[in-house]
Formats: sequence, structure tokens, C-alpha cells
Amino acid sequence: SVFITGIAGFIGFHLASSLVRQNVKVFGIDNFHPYYDPRLKRRRAQILRDLGVDVIEKDLLEVGACRRLLEKEGILHVVHLAAQAGVRHALQAPQEYVRANIQGSIALFELLATMPGSRLVYASSSSVYGGNTSIPFAEHHATERPTNVYGMTKKAGELMAYTYHHLYQLPSIGLRFFTVYGPWGRPDMAYYHFARSILEGKPLLLHHEGRMKRDFTYIDDIVDGIERALVADFRLDLCNLGHDRPYSVLQLVELLEMRLGRKAKIELGPMQPGEVLSTHADLTYSRTRLGYSPRISLEEGIGHFVDWLICEGSSFVGS
Repeated sequence: SVFITGIAGFIGFHLASSLVRQNVKVFGIDNFHPYYDPRLKRRRAQILRDLGVDVIEKDLLEVGACRRLLEKEGILHVVHLAAQAGVRHALQAPQEYVRANIQGSIALFELLATMPGSRLVYASSSSVYGGNTSIPFAEHHATERPTNVYGMTKKAGELMAYTYHHLYQLPSIGLRFFTVYGPWGRPDMAYYHFARSILEGKPLLLHHEGRMKRDFTYIDDIVDGIERALVADFRLDLCNLGHDRPYSVLQLVELLEMRLGRKAKIELGPMQPGEVLSTHADLTYSRTRLGYSPRISLEEGIGHFVDWLICEGSSFVGS
């Protein structure tokens, strides 16, 4: 059995759904934070409950509830996905990120340190690479210069993993996600926001003339990487989960235009504070360590997303 924090989130929902299809017993918590339309999280949670997943509405800082569930069910495998997401929102509400990503994470590390046999797979982010100028980003590159609050909090999670392994021998593996997208995703993400704006005839504001590049990674590939990490033999490790083929934001818009059959109204704006020009995952280590190999191209993945958006996703709104 597997315990997932942030189970009603985008990645947690897809991971739980996949594990259930493999006859794994899944439990999870989520606090249903209203950073984006909570109806989307409620809908994901209901689908999971219909599949037999135990989704509990609790905050990660309610450690007692987590302990009781883990001990009652004898769960040793934990996937920590709960976090306050969003690079730009962190500029307005940094304390929310400290509470969720640092205080929440350390509460989980403290709990697992007292439970012998526990194994932790946790979400990190490409944001930890921050001001790193070596492209593509490899796990051994320096990550001491995050350029935004979100990246800083995710780097803090990696430092926690090192400390708790050193102090308590807690096995953990961190996965640095690169721009995850797909059906049931977050409405604040660029691909989702752009698609809705194109459908509604609203202008798109492209920062840095749409020339920023991102290593867009389809959700099914991310889930595959997490599942591989769950069964890997690890003590303390870090792996990139990306696609290894960056696209510019302007190329993303062009793909959305093609799949939606409509032209975007584009406005150009300056570079945003905290953003980086490009992300690109070096997958050399992940391929060797986990056997990870992404399969879904951006063209195919955007097609899957648009199909979902037209059928169901258009009823959800951003924050």
C-alpha cells in the first residue's frame, strides 16, 4: 500500500489512479487549498473515491492523523506531493510557501523518522536549478542559487532529506519535476490558461516575447517515473523527471492554436521576476538509475489535454 500527500492535486490524482489500476491499495490526504478552483480538486477526489481510494481531508501539519493512518494500515511507502505550487504567486504570499512546503515537509520527515522501515519518494522541482547556467540541468549541478521563493522551498526539502537520512537513516529519493502538463492539470499553468483564453477570444500575455523555453513533461511520463522510484533500491538520491526536449512558449501557443483550430490574440510583455529563460532536463542519470524514458511528445500530450479540456476541463476556472 502507498500513502500520498496532496492526493487530490494534479500529480497525486494521476499517480493514485495508476496505482489502483495495478491493484495497489492507496491512501492519501489533501487540505483542498483554494489556490485554484477547489471544484477541480473535489472532482478529482470523487473520482478517486469511486475507485476505492481513501481520500482524507487533512492538512499535512495534522501529524497525528497521518500517524494513525500509517500505523493502522501498516504503510511504509510514502509519496510526498503536497505543496503550495506556483512561481509567481510566491511573490505575493511567501509565507504560504513556507508553511506548506517547509513546515509541512519537515512535519512529515519528523513523523517518518520515528517509523522504522519507512521509505519516502518526494517531489522536488526544476526550480531548484535557479541561476544555474549549465544546460541541460543535471543532478550534480549546483542548486544553491534558486531565483524564486518556490524554488527555495523545494531546495529546502532536498536539504531535509539529506539531514534526516544522516540523523535517522531515513531512505528518500527526490524527483525534480520539469513543467508537468496534461488533463486534470492546474488552471494557473500556462498551457491551461492559454487554451482557455484562446477558446474565449481573450488576449494572451507572452512574457519575454514568448521566447522562454520549458521542458514540458506529460503527466503519464511523470507518473511512470514516480512508480519506478517507488520500487527502486535507494538510500538517499535525486533524479530529474523531464522530457529532454524544451519548447518555447511561442511554440506551445502554436500547438494549442493548431489543436483548437483558433488563432490566439497575443500581447507581448517583459520578463517576470523570478523566472528563468530555459529549463532542460538531463536524463542521463534517471535513465540509468530508474530506467526512466519519457514517451509522450508535446504534440501528442497537448492533443490529449485539449480533448479533455473541451469535454470537461472548460468548466473549471483559474485562481
